[in-house]
Amino acid sequence: MKKFLLVPILALTFSTMSIGQNKGTVDAKMLNEIRSSFKLDASSRAIQNAITNSESIRELSLNHEKIGKTDHFFKYRVDVKGITNQESSGRCWMFTSMNTIRPEVMKKFNLNSFDFSHNYNYFWDLFEKSNLFLENIIATADRKMDDREVVLYFKGPVDDGGVWNSFFNVAKKYGVVPAEVMPETKVSNKTREITSLINEKLRGEGYKLRNMIAEKASVKDIALAKMTALKSIYRMLALSLGEPPVNFSWRFKDADGKISESKMYTPKEFLAEINPDFANTELVMIMNDPTRDYYKVYEIKNYRNVEEGINWTYLNLPNDEIKKFAMASIKNNEAMYASCDVGKQHNRKAGVMDLNTYDYESLMGVEFDMDKKARVLTRQSGSSHAMALIGVDVDENEVPVKWEFENSWGSTSGNNGYLTFTDEWFSEYMFRVVINKNYLDEKAKEALKTTPILLPVWDYMF
Repeated sequence: MKKFLLVPILALTFSTMSIGQNKGTVDAKMLNEIRSSFKLDASSRAIQNAITNSESIRELSLNHEKIGKTDHFFKYRVDVKGITNQESSGRCWMFTSMNTIRPEVMKKFNLNSFDFSHNYNYFWDLFEKSNLFLENIIATADRKMDDREVVLYFKGPVDDGGVWNSFFNVAKKYGVVPAEVMPETKVSNKTREITSLINEKLRGEGYKLRNMIAEKASVKDIALAKMTALKSIYRMLALSLGEPPVNFSWRFKDADGKISESKMYTPKEFLAEINPDFANTELVMIMNDPTRDYYKVYEIKNYRNVEEGINWTYLNLPNDEIKKFAMASIKNNEAMYASCDVGKQHNRKAGVMDLNTYDYESLMGVEFDMDKKARVLTRQSGSSHAMALIGVDVDENEVPVKWEFENSWGSTSGNNGYLTFTDEWFSEYMFRVVINKNYLDEKAKEALKTTPILLPVWDYMF
């Protein structure tokens, strides 16, 4: 009897599901209406011919009216020189952070050129990220493998990415060295393979740690297993990037041709000499995040590279306020770490970013009408690249009309290594700036004193 009743109940359930699902299907009537909305007239045929025979929809949509309309002249510009190149790596955050303090070194030692060893700090960044991953796995070992946080950790144990606090953490702990002390290698300039191998090793070690904890292994044995894993990571990094120096000697030829005496440093001593206040920085991150309340501080849980380091924390402000503070910094000859959605409306040949540089709407005959808030929430837009903010041009009323980045894609990219972007583009695609808090007004300074609102590790600003 029970079996007999079960059959019609199941049939009714599946029938109901089927009816519900059919409501959203594309039926013949809908399909005919959709098909009839597309008319292959002479204009549409010409566009179709152009698109189907082109290697780049982007190039076809280049807006002729925008070409040549934006120059590269700036009333206010930080005194910078020399362009760096991150090559095929995701270390823009590190290059940018270093580019903001590089002018201080050149001025201090009277140098025509100078660069830091990005390879040195990259080594320690990956090493510390590996340690943080293992710690996160240990801390969440009591959760299931499909727990949202556990999934996120195993999905990407380490990568090249980061923000300003990533550089602050690793430089504060390990210092910095000149480029020639630990030069780039082929691997540091093309990082995909080494990060892939490290991730494979870390996933395996993380899985072992979870099993050990599930089997009630001792704290001592777990610590030993973690140490063994870190030794393997250190070996992989040392073989690929070279082993970082504990101390080094450095001398230089200044702009007048004078050769200095050789001096011994540890990396932390070198950082202390070029930037004595680094560890007690007055720098803060301000950000335009239209999805959240302004004049509040937000902190993304576990977004850091060093276990004992600081997380990604920012004060959320309206664009007009950020622009005002950024202008003050530039006028005082201080470059800023900044990051944006660099791929949007970016004419790479001209080195210009402006709204409607690429007119996809006219080409495709459809609207793209999301505002910044909608783009962020839907993951259509987000910060993708960091650069140093160094210039601003203004009108007769001192209102900004365009801005300038110092990029890290080499001197042949953009306008001799620099990028110009309009003030309208700033409003839509700029996200964050790291600035000395002395440039903020009292309202922003008061907001900085509030307790940060903690955001989850999977937050869309991640």
